[in-house]
Amino acid sequence: MIRLFCTFLLSTLLLAAGPVDSPQPAAMQLALLKYNGGGDWYANPTALPNLAQFCNQTLGTSFEREYAVVDVGSAELYNYPWVHMTGHGNVVFSDVEAENLRNYLIGGGFLHIDDNYGMDPYVRTAMKKVFPELEFIELPFEHEIYDQKFRFRNGLPKVHLHDDKPPQGFGLFWEDRLVCFYTYESDLGDGWEDEDVHNDPQEVRLLALRMGANIIQYAFQQ
Repeated sequence: MIRLFCTFLLSTLLLAAGPVDSPQPAAMQLALLKYNGGGDWYANPTALPNLAQFCNQTLGTSFEREYAVVDVGSAELYNYPWVHMTGHGNVVFSDVEAENLRNYLIGGGFLHIDDNYGMDPYVRTAMKKVFPELEFIELPFEHEIYDQKFRFRNGLPKVHLHDDKPPQGFGLFWEDRLVCFYTYESDLGDGWEDEDVHNDPQEVRLLALRMGANIIQYAFQQ
């Protein structure tokens, strides 16, 4: 089961407060979720490599810079304990895909969804198919995900304007475990991209990367 697999991976990761002198663990990959419906699941191609590098530098992890692409309905999903999902538009899960994602998350996997703008109504419908009995809950600023290696006293950083609403972090909880963290009106993925892609200020990019590191650290310590 993936829960056992994730436990093994946890033993190989160094998610301490900073870099340490002990030997580096075996490399592993972050994964990007590929879905149907026409949405650009492939957005922000430089985001995950930069996040992986930042985590290696600040958390002592040993992620490969090259990320994996995994279909939502594939058995390969179970090879990746942390999966990122993004885009601007439509998201459609078939019954088989929804069941596969549900089993993955119940079994110990973690999904981070980042609305790149325009994704919100579609991803909420898609995730309702995965967990019809659950509702997204906004996480309070006191939640542990905002207090890992880096402290975010006011929740998510605001990277891009979008609809000029405050950023919000929502969660789906299965048996009191956060299995899906959904970042809305923040656009963390854009902040993770190469500096010349969006020309965001360095301090904004740093906040986005720090929040991304928090999400990864929290997911692996649950």
